[in-house]
Amino acid sequence: MKRLSIVALAAGAMALSLAACSSDKTADTNGLKQAGTTTAARTTNPVASTAAAPVVQPPADAPTSATAAKKTSAPAGAQTTCSDFRDLTEDAEKQVIDQVLAANPGSFLAGSPNVALGTAKLACLATTYANTPVAVAIRVAPK
Repeated sequence: MKRLSIVALAAGAMALSLAACSSDKTADTNGLKQAGTTTAARTTNPVASTAAAPVVQPPADAPTSATAAKKTSAPAGAQTTCSDFRDLTEDAEKQVIDQVLAANPGSFLAGSPNVALGTAKLACLATTYANTPVAVAIRVAPK
């Protein structure tokens, strides 16, 4: 019991000494900043420019639309490749995953279409899987 009291007393003393030794750096730096500056220097108004900014033109070979149109249906169903999968809408991606899971019953992703969809989205980001079927990329079908 005496050891526990001594340990608690030592920990309290150490915490107190560390708190007393720390310095308040914010008060020191604020005092230095205030001594070297004046109020007039801190309250200047920004000057507005009257010159018009030049218009930036896109390069001549830039595509006209910001994003390519997404496909609404899978071209090969369960045999869809990752490059085709990336070009599908969200609904079409879900349909492909449902077809992949239906074509491969008993896989470790069976019954988890959301997990399979997330896995397919991540796996198909890799350029090495561009020509690989989605089912193979998410490892529910053999190569």
